[in-house]
Order: sequence, then structure tokens, then C-alpha cells
Amino acid sequence: MRAIVCVGGSVLAPDLDGERVRSYADCVESLLASGHEIGLVVGGGRVAREYIETARDLGANEIALDQIGIDVTRLNARLLIAALEEVAAPTPFETYEDAAAALRWGDVPVMGGMIPGQTTDAVGAALAETVDADLLVYATSVAGVYSADPNEDPDATHYDELTTSDLVDIIADIEMNAGSNAPVDLPAAKLIQRSGTRTIVLNGADPETVRQAVESGEHDGTEVVP
Repeated sequence: MRAIVCVGGSVLAPDLDGERVRSYADCVESLLASGHEIGLVVGGGRVAREYIETARDLGANEIALDQIGIDVTRLNARLLIAALEEVAAPTPFETYEDAAAALRWGDVPVMGGMIPGQTTDAVGAALAETVDADLLVYATSVAGVYSADPNEDPDATHYDELTTSDLVDIIADIEMNAGSNAPVDLPAAKLIQRSGTRTIVLNGADPETVRQAVESGEHDGTEVVP
């Protein structure tokens, strides 16, 4: 199977913990050993949001804030590359074509953010479409897609399965400023809808959940289907 795994920065390195990053690298190496092809996209997480909020207080505009977030995602990507050692391409890729070529060569491409106005959610969806991935996995800090933010609304409904159209409708009204936090954002959902890529959104705090989702399709998250 060819899978793209989009790992939230707050999932990969919530406290810049090397052991957490290492555990994700072990997960990827296990999937590679089972014959899967894996590409990775890494988010910015809490660290990016802290930088963004500080810069916003200093008067930076949204484009500048996006660029700060992109820089942090690429730093997080470098942490994962360091843990993967020779398995991964040595630097975060900045074009989809180069990442796709690395995947064909047998390397694990790792990407961060790309351009202002686009989150790593959308980068993951675009990379999955570029390489004709069989599966796109979003490893987030929540257990899938909900009708509302489960951290703020205890009665929020968890969706086991959604169509891509349902996903677009649910998240269409989310305000997407730099540093916004949602399981999947609207541009990503629209890319998934266009490509028809099978997608799973799950809680990735334990990398084993990602491995199981790729290996067997078993998960407790939300499956997004065309």
C-alpha cells in the first residue's frame, strides 16, 4: 500500500520529546518492513501557534504569520528525518514533484508546509493526490471528526464515517487564520473530495494507531469516503 501520513506537530513533538519522535520513526520503519510505501507531512503544532501568536502581538500580518508557521513545520520535519536516518530523504521537500520522485526511488519523503494560506492538511492531501496514494492518514490530537470542537462541547458528535461532501459541509465555517487548529481544514477536504482518496482521521498520540490503520484498516477515528 502507498500511504501518506500527515502528523500534527502537537502529536509528533508536543514537548520536543525525542522519544515521541523516535516512536513515530519506528512506526514508519515497521510499515516499510511490511512492504508499504510511506510519505510523511509534518505540522507545526503548539510551538508554531506560540510563535504565531507572539508575532501577531507584534503586528505581523497573516502572510508573515503563515511563513513563520511553515518554518516551524519544516523544523519538525527535520526532527523526524533525523530519527529516520538513512530511511528518509535528507531534507524536507518543498515541491510535490520532488517528493513523488523520492517515493519512486524508495526513500521516505518528509514535507512540512509549502506556501502561505495553505496548511499541512492541504499539503498532505495534495501529496496523496500527486502520488496516487491508496490511503491518507491524518494523525491528530483528537479522535476523528466531530460535529463541534470536543474540547469545548462535551456533547459533540463523533463521526465514524463521512462522505467527502459531509466533511466539507462540517468544516466549511471554520475560521482559517494562521495557527488555526482543526482535524482537517477546508482546502484539504476539497482536495480529498476531488481526488477520492480514502482518508482516515484519528488520534495519533500513540503511533501504533497509525500502524494499525495502514496495516489492517482498523481504527477508532473517522473514515472519509467518496
